[in-house]
Amino acid sequence: MTAPAGAHRPCLLLVTDLGYEARGRRYCDEDIHLASRLREAFDVALCHPRDAAALLDRFDLALVRNSGPVLHYREAYDTFRARALESGVPVYNPLDGRGDMAGKEYLVELSRAGFPVIPTVDRAADLGLLPEAREYAVKPKLGADSVGLRFVAGAEAAAELEREDEGVLLVQPRIGFRYEVSFYFVDHDFQYALYAPDPERRWVLEPYAASAGDLAFARRFIAWNALGHGIQRVDACRTEEGGLLLVELEDLNPYLSLDRVDEEVREAFVARLKASIASLIG
Repeated sequence: MTAPAGAHRPCLLLVTDLGYEARGRRYCDEDIHLASRLREAFDVALCHPRDAAALLDRFDLALVRNSGPVLHYREAYDTFRARALESGVPVYNPLDGRGDMAGKEYLVELSRAGFPVIPTVDRAADLGLLPEAREYAVKPKLGADSVGLRFVAGAEAAAELEREDEGVLLVQPRIGFRYEVSFYFVDHDFQYALYAPDPERRWVLEPYAASAGDLAFARRFIAWNALGHGIQRVDACRTEEGGLLLVELEDLNPYLSLDRVDEEVREAFVARLKASIASLIG
């Protein structure tokens, strides 16, 4: 998908934090590789998320990739969103995602609606809705990459919620599971799945052969989110009883673990991403 000589090539602003250090992953390597492949079809410039708003109107599209937790640059991100909406420059993923892009409130919403998610509440008065557990996970709604995550006993969970403004934190029971598995999509098209056989080594991933039931589970959340374009990662855990529960619907800047798939899968993903971006630019 290389543009003919002399043809106009769309300009992409790839928003990334090459200096961000993530546990068990090298975000920078993935974005450097992806940028090199996208240059086959587009003119590409990389910038830090704090610089994105100022540069946005020079480009045909902003592609948000491994830019780290928004919690670290909330004001800059809000300015970027406002500038994108004002200017009309498309952002990939589009800014109307209902998953992690909007904070983790969706986990409370999906839990209340009976979706297969880890039970989640955000108010002390609702703690009784959770199954009993020896420990509970407490995390900020605007967190990512385990920022702010801690495990506490039940009484401490209530105290944590009461200490903060209502609706700032989430509480979930700490459940046992066999492994975590992630399903990767471009637009609504499934691309590949990876899993961590060892629960203690979340980012030591291997290819996973998704069953029809697994894909039906993942597609339920992709359909719920209703993004017309974009990369989404559905993270789930396989419970001791054998079912899948949603851990996270990552629709802002999901790490892709492209180094964990074979070349054929990686090439297919890149080709599908190029086509998706091109269709959004028009």
